[in-house]
Amino acid sequence: MKFKVKYLLFLVILFLNIKTEAQVHFTASAKGTVSVGEQFALSYEVNADGQNFHAPAIKDFDILSGPNQSSSTSIQIINGRTEQSVSFTFTYYLRASKEGKFTIPAASIKVNGKTVESNPVVINVVKGSAPANAQQSRGQGGGGQTTTQNVSGDEIFIKAFADKSNPYQGEQVTVTYKIYTKVNISQFSVTKTPTNAGFWSQPLTGNNQQPKQTTEVINGEKYIVAEIQKNALFAQRSGKLTIEPLELECIAQVKTQQRNSNGFFNDPFFDNFFNTVTNVKKTVKSNVLSINVNPLPGIGKPDDFSGSVGSFTLKSDIDRSEVKTNDAVNLKITISGKGSIKLIDEPKITFPPDVEKYSSKSNDNVNTASGVISGTKTFEYLLIPRAAGVFQIPSIRFSYFDPESKTYKTLTSPEYTLKVAKGEGGASTNIVSSVNQEEIKYIGKDIKYIETKPFALNMIGYTFFGSNLFYILLLLPLILFILFIIIWREELKKRSNVALMKLKKATKIARKRLKNAAIHLKENKQDAFYEEISLALFGYTSDKLGIHLADLSMDNIQQKLIEKNVNIEIIKQLMDTLNHCEFARFAPSAVSTTMDNTYNEALVIIEKIENELR
Repeated sequence: MKFKVKYLLFLVILFLNIKTEAQVHFTASAKGTVSVGEQFALSYEVNADGQNFHAPAIKDFDILSGPNQSSSTSIQIINGRTEQSVSFTFTYYLRASKEGKFTIPAASIKVNGKTVESNPVVINVVKGSAPANAQQSRGQGGGGQTTTQNVSGDEIFIKAFADKSNPYQGEQVTVTYKIYTKVNISQFSVTKTPTNAGFWSQPLTGNNQQPKQTTEVINGEKYIVAEIQKNALFAQRSGKLTIEPLELECIAQVKTQQRNSNGFFNDPFFDNFFNTVTNVKKTVKSNVLSINVNPLPGIGKPDDFSGSVGSFTLKSDIDRSEVKTNDAVNLKITISGKGSIKLIDEPKITFPPDVEKYSSKSNDNVNTASGVISGTKTFEYLLIPRAAGVFQIPSIRFSYFDPESKTYKTLTSPEYTLKVAKGEGGASTNIVSSVNQEEIKYIGKDIKYIETKPFALNMIGYTFFGSNLFYILLLLPLILFILFIIIWREELKKRSNVALMKLKKATKIARKRLKNAAIHLKENKQDAFYEEISLALFGYTSDKLGIHLADLSMDNIQQKLIEKNVNIEIIKQLMDTLNHCEFARFAPSAVSTTMDNTYNEALVIIEKIENELR
């Protein structure tokens, strides 16, 4: 009987598993017919929680972006029964480059440990043509019809310029992208921004800033020149670094001349009237730049040098020098100048033991108007003296490397004398200064009532002195003191291990930055939002993987995660999100996903990496 019940349960479970697997659908979809040059979406959707998505080799189309992952969850309550369904979508944005009939093979994904394949997709690419009712514009005005005919490379091209080819590590390099054209351009958009691996990047041109036009003569030909983008780059490591090309898609207005009905082909008046303007879509790329970054010299490097490069000044201020115990004192340190302001680390200050550093915060004010990154970084400290006396707030040192003089320089602030008088305490509450800086409150009462409960009685001849409990209590403080010393030494070792402390605080710091990103998201501040997301992901991986700031790059992050056996899909999702943040900062008009999706992706990535590294 028991054997039959077990056999029956086995069949029921097997039937449920088969039923569940039969309900998994992994579907690929795209437009059946597209034109040459047309952009379209290729989507893979699975109605279950899938992992290890493997896309097919897409050879016959240009991949503009992807795979872009999104998910949705729906809950339905029918007749008191709750049903939940999930859906994951992986989307590619492609562009047809040649005519023909092409088949994109099936993709695969793992669901519940089993591999599921999608259907193949057949796409028919036809020759690009304008709509039947499109009208060609007369004269120089008008939009004209859009075609995909070629415009020669000497009519439109992009050139990238760097103001320095052999900078020092951490020194600003200004990269300018200019477009040269001999034909009119009605519109353009950046489709791919350089990754700038090994550099910290700061844009110098605003998102809505209109490019200024000038004219240049090259090889006897006159070109209209417009500056489309300018970035300040700070190398985070030495050696030969490469700046990948910028890709741009534009609509060029090409004039084609038609013979008028009177045959006056060369008459200027009739030329203007009978000219036809055709809109031609053109994709152009800039040249690749190679930058040889010199390492910072080791001779004369101060012990407290933290990597700042530029030209700076140091200013400090304390709001008052005479206070009472438990009163607040504000200390402000301001570093101003030219250089990587945002990368300046907080100065190391050792305050007196009886002066508690209650909190600290920093604020950046960056100016890019002159084409050189400059501004100020302010550190504010709230200090609370816990004991009366005279205390010395030590001098603050800040060291940096000046690339103009090629020397290290150290700035110091003055010392401050803080005179602390004893504060007045209340009758019921006294604040006592102690080594551990705890606040102890004493609450007094006028009358202590007589206790009426039974007292504990001891036998005659019994004495506490010399008993086992007496010796235990006598040795207990010594034992606790020894344990305290051992635990404290272990704690000091942990705190002296900078890498370990960064590892422990990595998630906390990342979540703090994501919290700031959420504030920018509510305020719809796109630049600040993507910058905080990028800093959160870069900072988290740097601290979690023990990568020094000078060696921090997407390639090093990817290599470290692979060495830690992190799931390759998680690594790819992290790389895509970082690329998307950089792309969104410099080309917000071309961003296809919302800031909400980016924020959620960053949360999920940190949580997944945290689980993988446990």
